[in-house]
Amino acid sequence: MNLPKIDFHEPRLRQKFLGKIPVKNTNSFLQFTKNGLVQNILHDLKYKNKPDLAEYMGKWFGNELLTKGFHKEIDLILAVPLHPIKKKRRGYNQADEIALGISASLKVSFEKGLIIRNQFTETQTNKSRYGRFANMKDVFEVLDSSKIQGKRIALVDDVLTTGATLEVAGQELLKSGCLELSILTIAAAL
Repeated sequence: MNLPKIDFHEPRLRQKFLGKIPVKNTNSFLQFTKNGLVQNILHDLKYKNKPDLAEYMGKWFGNELLTKGFHKEIDLILAVPLHPIKKKRRGYNQADEIALGISASLKVSFEKGLIIRNQFTETQTNKSRYGRFANMKDVFEVLDSSKIQGKRIALVDDVLTTGATLEVAGQELLKSGCLELSILTIAAAL
């Protein structure tokens, strides 16, 4: 299968967070295009109960990151959490499974539950950047900042579009003492 991979040093990824939050690295594995193969894969990960596929994609991405020495730049991997209602509907959090795969490849610890989503939000899919950001206000909470303080953290999600969700979750991690924040996603819209 020939998937559209994104260059490891793609500058447009980093620009999504420039002037918003300090991000050390922003890496995505595949380029997202509307109605393309990557969109179909992401849809399957999210809505068709395919945790094995999510973990496999995470391992594949993790192996790519490993060849770039990325494992030396992080201490801890976290996934963007789902609200319990959404998690119950889907059966799992695809970001957790992706992070699990990345963790296995990089041999870097992955922890669930350090950051939670304490408010239910509607889907971000049809919202503008401002609408997405407003929809995410005060959504995340770090439960144990002692496990965050001084750590170089990679925050994982399935797709990077406007960056609003990752930005708000990243702000919470930085407020809780995260030393360096990196963003990892399976796909990104460039």
